[in-house]
Amino acid sequence: MAHDVKSQLTTLLQQALASVAPTATETPIHLERPRDPTHGDFATNLAMQLAKALKKNPREIANQLLAALPPSKLVIKADVAGAGFINFTLDPRAKLGVVSAVLVDGANYGRSTQGGWQKVQVEFVSANPTGPLHVGHGRGAAYGASLSSLLTFAGWDVTREYYVNDAGRQMDILGLSTWLRYLEQHDAVVPFPPNAYQGAYVRDMAAQLKHAHGDKYLRSAEAVQAGTPGLPEAGRADDEAKQQRELHLDALIAKAKELLGPDWEYVHQHALNEQLADCRDDLKEFGVEFEVWYSEKALYDTGLVARCVDLLEKKGHLYVQNGARWFKSTAFGDEKDRVVQRENGLYTYFASDIAYHLNKFERGFDKVINIWGADHHGYIPRVTGAIKALELDSDKLQVALVQFAVLYRNGQKASMSTRSGEFVTLRELRKEVGNDACRFFYALRKSDQHLDFDLDLAKSQTNENPVYYIQYAHARICSVINQWSGDLDSLPEAPLARLESPRELAIANQLAQFREIIETAARDLAPHLIAFYLKDLAGEFHGWYNAERMLVDDAELREARIALAAAVRQVIRNGLAILGVSCPESM
Repeated sequence: MAHDVKSQLTTLLQQALASVAPTATETPIHLERPRDPTHGDFATNLAMQLAKALKKNPREIANQLLAALPPSKLVIKADVAGAGFINFTLDPRAKLGVVSAVLVDGANYGRSTQGGWQKVQVEFVSANPTGPLHVGHGRGAAYGASLSSLLTFAGWDVTREYYVNDAGRQMDILGLSTWLRYLEQHDAVVPFPPNAYQGAYVRDMAAQLKHAHGDKYLRSAEAVQAGTPGLPEAGRADDEAKQQRELHLDALIAKAKELLGPDWEYVHQHALNEQLADCRDDLKEFGVEFEVWYSEKALYDTGLVARCVDLLEKKGHLYVQNGARWFKSTAFGDEKDRVVQRENGLYTYFASDIAYHLNKFERGFDKVINIWGADHHGYIPRVTGAIKALELDSDKLQVALVQFAVLYRNGQKASMSTRSGEFVTLRELRKEVGNDACRFFYALRKSDQHLDFDLDLAKSQTNENPVYYIQYAHARICSVINQWSGDLDSLPEAPLARLESPRELAIANQLAQFREIIETAARDLAPHLIAFYLKDLAGEFHGWYNAERMLVDDAELREARIALAAAVRQVIRNGLAILGVSCPESM
């Protein structure tokens, strides 16, 4: 109904425009809600848009538009303000029609065709499958899932995608870490590198190997260490020591591949499969699922990385220096040129990232949204540059950055890591505060702003806890409707004219803004606006509930109030569904 009111106002203005400026009827008409409610319900800057073409003062044009505005029961007041804005105040009864619209549309209320069913890919999380997801990944997962649901609700054809980094050195380190723990469990102890993966989950994967295959992959500790540089003293932190640790780790990986031969692939794949399965389960329990899990390894297996680098060379965007191939990324705004193929013939991570983006564009998406950690900010120019170098439309790529979440307990910053130095996992956070609080609190701030996650607040059952506050409004309405025990199907025909109090009109006005909030949030990739809106709506409802009786003796007024409450319940459901939060019927 909000959309209908805006449409009616737009039609009135179009008629006035045709009278005042018949040569400018294509001028887009923008209607916004004033920040100050005393300025009316809607405002337009149409007169200021016309000033240059008509060579007149905007206030003069605004007054002409008002004089030409057709009479309407919708508008009770229209006046000129400021430099030439036109403010409209609507008849309060016109605002109440939204209640019936919500009840008729149900779960579809607020849906928009803004996206025009264009294809958009949202790639998010994409964490290396080298260990459990941590609280930082959790924010990216919550944001990506909520954004995807929001874009779907706003009329986009969304594909949710997880890019699996299953190629390269980090996966080799995980495979090696698992094998070294397996040897340890067979009493073939090799000093465990401090830069390998330390978590208990690595020991668990090693135990699985031992249980399933016995000593099949056992090799002597002496054979494993033969020819490796060895580790520096544990306390050393100088650059030489750091380099030696990395060289030692690479030597152990090479030795594992040599000693295991074809079996290395099995150990490597076992570690990948276990971590990927754990990641899928964790995300699914968190209400986050993907249509596509895209393998980095597939980019190499299909030859796409090589084809992509060759394409860049044919287009004149590569040069060779010290045996390596470099991409001229400075020509596209990057701070320095980047290696895409090392002197040993191996391609860099950047090369596979370019190939992955080429693949995204070749799949025909109208828009590609990457959700990256804020530490990837510097990566944007080089990827955008590579897209331009491939003569693709870089405007189709949009990158949303997600800042890390900081945990607080008892008013103090909580430790983000365990005793073993690992980050607190997403699973541990979900276990402590619950999925609903996790999903909602992650969505409470703009994604690129730092988020202080108050663990005590998230667990509290008070009005200060925003997710509890909103869910409690929903539960209260369910309780009232259960006590009423009337026919829900009759509510769209309720005598809404009986809703006359300022609180009731304010709630109706809030309901009418839902679609506008959806479209603004989708345009700005900002699902946190839904969280803010729901908190405000719940506040309006609780204030009304505490001030008025719902189940009054007057049958017409009772039915009208139940209809308004049911509409609030529906919009809360629709909004929380986008954010991945449940709607309990009792609390």
